[in-house]
Amino acid sequence: MQFNKRTNLLSSERFLSESFNLALLDLDGVVYRGGNAVANACEAIAGAQNRGMFIEYTTNNSSRFPTVVAKQLESFGLKVEPWQIITSSVVAARMVARHVDRGAKVLVLGAEHLLQEVKKVGLEPVLSCEDSPQAVIQGWYPQMTWLEMAEVSFAIEHGAKYFVTNRDLTIPRELGIAPGCGSMIQAVINATGVEPIASAGKPESAMYDEARLLVAANANSNDLASIKDSCDYTEKDECANPVISIDDSLAVGDRLDTDIEAGTRGGYKSLLVLTGVTNPKMLMLAPDYLRPSFVSADLRGLNESHEAPKRIDENTFVCANARAKLVDNRLIEVSDSSDCNALRAACALTWSLKDSGENLDDYILPEFCL
Repeated sequence: MQFNKRTNLLSSERFLSESFNLALLDLDGVVYRGGNAVANACEAIAGAQNRGMFIEYTTNNSSRFPTVVAKQLESFGLKVEPWQIITSSVVAARMVARHVDRGAKVLVLGAEHLLQEVKKVGLEPVLSCEDSPQAVIQGWYPQMTWLEMAEVSFAIEHGAKYFVTNRDLTIPRELGIAPGCGSMIQAVINATGVEPIASAGKPESAMYDEARLLVAANANSNDLASIKDSCDYTEKDECANPVISIDDSLAVGDRLDTDIEAGTRGGYKSLLVLTGVTNPKMLMLAPDYLRPSFVSADLRGLNESHEAPKRIDENTFVCANARAKLVDNRLIEVSDSSDCNALRAACALTWSLKDSGENLDDYILPEFCL
């Protein structure tokens, strides 16, 4: 595997499911949309698992129990254990446990899932600042009240360490876009003047880091032994287990500003799939820290080889048999608008222009139908 510094894209002669030992899959927009599986997702996941790839599912959602999510995935025909579902509540509870005494009181604002995760790591959840909590975890759930947020503020003012499950400003609901966890967090920051010590959700990389630890804690030891050459050993968990390294883990998502940015922050290579939020134009306009290592129309890209774009001349990039070229009047043309390799070549060209200081608003970008 070789890194092309000019375009940020990687090449992999082998399938990604053979080049990496662990896939860190986002859920909504990648594996499912609401109650329905994304086309080709389940078959691709099963194929990757058959090739020996570990799968962890990562989500900023702090309210759904892993068992509930696992049952939904099983209804699609996937084989899933609850420990493979990494929610921001799971990560937040484990994160706080490393910053406070065992058995410490923690004020919890969130759904029942967050409460149970706090108990699971040996901490005592409380609901009032008068219980003198050592820390606060603020999550999100639809029934949260002003009084609960006030308790969080009071506890922080009295010295409790402040942690949050995620900082998503908005959340999509049936009737439209509503304030998300991040909006509620901002209200507490405004009241206290205190920023959270850490956030469990993407775009922070803590979720990916915890996922690697949870594989080590739960996967069959024989399975891990088979990939021991690419494992790190750690004392961060209860025992020194082999942990799949960052270099052998692949972050997979549909959002540039959460899934891909979390990969960038944590040093993970990443695969963007175009089955959710991000469209080709958004990808072509991405700044360097939001650029994935690989691009695919959907999760079938896990079980494919990938070729990095190559510059042919000042105005042209090619990727496999596809081409993107800058022609007169600042028009970018591609050889086949239905070919993902053409999109990869177009990304290489637009990113090169952007990195050279060009304003892409002045260019006519190609449209794709993938």
